[in-house]
Amino acid sequence: MNQAPELTKVLLVEDHRAVAEGLWALLDEYDDLTVVGWSDSVAEAVPMTEQLSPQVALIDYRLPDGTGAEAAAHIRAHDPAIAVVFLSADTSDGALLAAVEAGASGYLLKSAGGEEIATAIRAAAAGETLIPARTLMEVLARHRESTRTSARQTERLESLTAREREILALMTQGLDNRAIADHLTISYATVRTHVRGILEKLDARSQLEAVAKASDWGFRPAQPDAATEPDGP
Repeated sequence: MNQAPELTKVLLVEDHRAVAEGLWALLDEYDDLTVVGWSDSVAEAVPMTEQLSPQVALIDYRLPDGTGAEAAAHIRAHDPAIAVVFLSADTSDGALLAAVEAGASGYLLKSAGGEEIATAIRAAAAGETLIPARTLMEVLARHRESTRTSARQTERLESLTAREREILALMTQGLDNRAIADHLTISYATVRTHVRGILEKLDARSQLEAVAKASDWGFRPAQPDAATEPDGP
């Protein structure tokens, strides 16, 4: 007489009903897996964990009241023995890093097939980590480089003087040098000097490129004051 396989209890954390129902039906096809419940939010995930005692939580990354990483962190704070596998459409490095920091054992995309999902759940329940170390190292390297690049961009923006920021703000509105001079009641030559300084500090070859870079780097100026005092001829 064959002994029935030991069931791995799974909690779904997914805000789209159709997806959750599809996953539930999919996992029910496996004799060793059983879905014990479904939560559609971060807030509901922990109470359901307490009530249903799953061994694995299969979590979407984007939830209506937060991220799957927040749900995972709350679940594992309640019970560190619960393994977490993410099933998400989010392919960003930030999502993967947040999932890992929250204690995820695996991170699958929603394009994954049923067998891949089932295998990941079994492995997580057995205490295995499914995210290759090489993948994580590459993601961390890209994240560090992105952080350094962002810091350099912020430093460049912060190097602009108050007058340069004012002129850059007018450039983003499409004003040319002559219009900027008239608007600020300063000389055309002074505007050109400031524009050269802006291009140099932002490493831009044209005013259009300077505007594009500044906008991309987060430059959000207040509306310039037309009554600004002139700073020289």
